[in-house]
Formats: sequence, C-alpha cells, structure tokens
Amino acid sequence: MMQNIILKRNNKLINGTVNLTGSKSECNRALIIEALSNGKVKVENVSDAADAVLLAGILRSPVGSGQLAANTLSTAECPQIVDIGPAGTAMRFLTAYYAIQDDEVILTGSKRMKERPIGILVDALKVLGANIEYEENQGYPPIKLKGSFEQHTSKISIKGNISSQYITALLLIAARLPFGLELHIEGELTSRPYVEMTLAMLQSANIQHTWQGNVIAISNQEFATTSLHVEPDWSAASYWYAIAALADEAELFLTGLTPYSLQGDSVITEIMANFGITSQFKDGGVHLLKEVKPLSRKIFDMKECPDLAQTVIVVCAALGHEATFTGLETLKIKETDRVLALQTELAKMGVKLIEKGQVYKLDCSERFIPERMFINTYHDHRMAMAFAPLALIVPQLEFENGPVVEKSYPAFWTDLEKLGFEVEEIVVEG
Repeated sequence: MMQNIILKRNNKLINGTVNLTGSKSECNRALIIEALSNGKVKVENVSDAADAVLLAGILRSPVGSGQLAANTLSTAECPQIVDIGPAGTAMRFLTAYYAIQDDEVILTGSKRMKERPIGILVDALKVLGANIEYEENQGYPPIKLKGSFEQHTSKISIKGNISSQYITALLLIAARLPFGLELHIEGELTSRPYVEMTLAMLQSANIQHTWQGNVIAISNQEFATTSLHVEPDWSAASYWYAIAALADEAELFLTGLTPYSLQGDSVITEIMANFGITSQFKDGGVHLLKEVKPLSRKIFDMKECPDLAQTVIVVCAALGHEATFTGLETLKIKETDRVLALQTELAKMGVKLIEKGQVYKLDCSERFIPERMFINTYHDHRMAMAFAPLALIVPQLEFENGPVVEKSYPAFWTDLEKLGFEVEEIVVEG
C-alpha cells in the first residue's frame, strides 16, 4: 500500500506565512562536528527532516558516539550494522566519520543507496590510512569500516566535479587526523558553496583552515566549546519562491531567513528575481512579493546550486520559457537520475528537456496544460516538491508516495494546506 497526494488550488492568489524547518545541509554537518568534538560542540535547532533525525539518532547512540553498548559483542565478532536508508549525505559523512573510529561498522542503505557510487571517497580514505572493504559491489555500499585507522599521509587528491559531499566528508574529519589534511581538488569544483559552508561551520567551532588555489589544508587541532545554530532551510524556501513565480499575485513571509546565509541555495533570491519575485529581509525573515516583469534570462548555470535545478526547470516549463541550463552533471547520481526523471515527468505536459553534452535546453513548442497530471516521485523528495507549484496551473495533480517529502521537509503538504491548497491523502496499491 502507498499513500499518494492529490493537490489542487482553486485560485492563483497566494498570501501567508511559512515557518521552515532547519537546513538539512547545515544540520548534517553540525551533527558530525558535534560527534567529533567529544561533547564540546552542541547543535541548536536540529532539523526535523528525516535525514537529519536519522543522522542525529545514529551519532548520539552508543555506537555512533564511539562507545559500544554494554550488551554488544566485541567488534571482531559482531560488527555494528548502520542502515541509513536513502540518506545520501549521511552515507558520505558517516563513511569518513566511521573510518577514523575504533569500532567495526557495516554501513548500508536502501536499494537506491546501493546504486549510488562511494568509490571516490573510499579510495581517498584508504590513501589516508582507513581500513574499508566492500560487502557487495565494488565502488558501492554497503561497506565495512574496520577501525584501526593509522594515518599514512596527509596529502590526498580528489576530483572536484563529482560530488562536493565527498570533499566535505574529508574536511569534517580533517582536524581529528593526527597529521591533518592537505586536500588537492582536481579540476573544477562543483557546488563550491557547500564546501564553503562546511569550512565556515568548522571555523565556528574554532577549526582553522587555509585555501590556496585548489588546495585546502586543515591541521590537527581541537574543537572549541561552542554551539552551532542551524538556520532555516533555503532549499525548502525555493519551493515557495516557485509558487510565488507561478501565482498571479503573491505575498509570502518566510520566517527566520537572512540574507547572510551559509547556504548556497540562498541564491534562489537572485534566480527568482528574474521571474518577478522581490525579496525583502525584515521582521525576522524574508517577504516575497510578486511583480509583473518580462522574463528575459535564457541561461541558468546550476553548478553551484544543483538542488535548485528541478525547481527552476519546472517553473520555466510551466511558463513556457525555453531556457538553457548548465551545471546539471551531479543530478544523475542523486536520489534518482534527476535528469531522466525531469524529462519523463515534463513530457506529460508536452515539454522536452533536451540534453546536448553538458547543456540542457527546454523545448516548450508542444507544451500543453493537462486537466490532470500524475507525478512519479522516484523516491525523490525534490521531485515531489519541485512539481507541486504546478497546482497553480494544472487543475489536479496526483503525487506518488506523498510521504517522500519527509526526507527534507516533513511539513510540506501541511504548509501547502495552511496556505489554501487542497491536499487529499489517498491510499493506493503499490
């Protein structure tokens, strides 16, 4: 049995206030820092996103904190099994975290997680001195981290255009390495703001770094006693910007957001300005106002904000705006192949997302607005939330597996309902 969501909206006037959950990206980093600090760092405003709740539960458990519970067998006889389900960030961060712990751990996840590559990170950790084995397929989870870390070198190289989470995972553990870390980034760095977020959060815990050219260096050093406050989630905010963009009139207030965010996805304010959405920061949040404005921008580079790609592409498709997109390379190894998922779902309204090398162009020449549209989510929270704004132009949407949004924004459907959307839960065979 599966729970689907039917979504409707009887007008295109949007007005209200939304209280967003804490940033999943910030929270996951903060939780690893907390665990590595041996109690010196405390995390405030832990996100209620399922991924963050899961990670907090793992890290704050006896095995997560590096201590075996009294009734467990020795690690040689009974390795701990840590199942992170579909949480990709947790898989990457915990791979590095457990690589330098004493306990023997098997790190596994969902069927899709076992299809998502981890080899680049594992190879880098092995060069450093980690003892890691693949349990099933080479280069993919599940993996066995056997403890007994003994650092061989401080210098490693890693490709910059695959996933910034590999780089972040290494940076998070760097200060705990006996010889520190000198990380050489090969080629162009994808999602640079996420790496900058990591370094800024480490800096808040008194972990210093240098970044010269393509080399980031962090020496062995101690964490300070401090608190890390998790900001509201700009990725979650992006869906409200999309709703405002597709509305005839919109006045929204998103609480807690500031213009000085660590989160790269705060660039949504600049992107959506192209669609007539102004952002005014006051009263402890951001006010969104829809203004009539000709849409002229034709090229969107999503390299530094790939989690916004689905949102912006769907908005352009809904408006019939034949934009071109670059920087989508990492989308194919996310919760699903997001490029293929977008192509499949947009085809249901006659829109094509055409791939030519690393450039993607929307073809809206056969675009139409159906009376009803069924959205497959592919177990991907962002597919559900990126397509939800279409309720402003499509009379009825049905989303497969509505609870998928719990991964990053559990209150999404409830917040839509509070602002006047009709949200109906139905149970279907599946």
